[in-house]
Amino acid sequence: MKKLAFILVISVVAFMTSCGPSAKEKEAKRIADSTRVADSIALVQANQQRVADSIAKVQAEQKRVADSIAHQDSIKKHLIKKAIKPASTKKTHK
Repeated sequence: MKKLAFILVISVVAFMTSCGPSAKEKEAKRIADSTRVADSIALVQANQQRVADSIAKVQAEQKRVADSIAHQDSIKKHLIKKAIKPASTKKTHK
């Protein structure tokens, strides 16, 4: 009975080790995982670039507003003269 149990255990162990993935399957899984990771990294980088572009756009708008406020403040303090728009040179036909 001990010999039968021993043979049964050995055969189960041999069967379990032979059921694993082949080298070809392991390589295919490694390539798929590598591609998935590369795609994820590219997606994160694209998202970071989008965020950086949005921040730059907001900062540019804030600078434009600050420059406009500073310009109006300079006019109020008579540091600069208000720009005079040139008269229209369009000819009107009757």
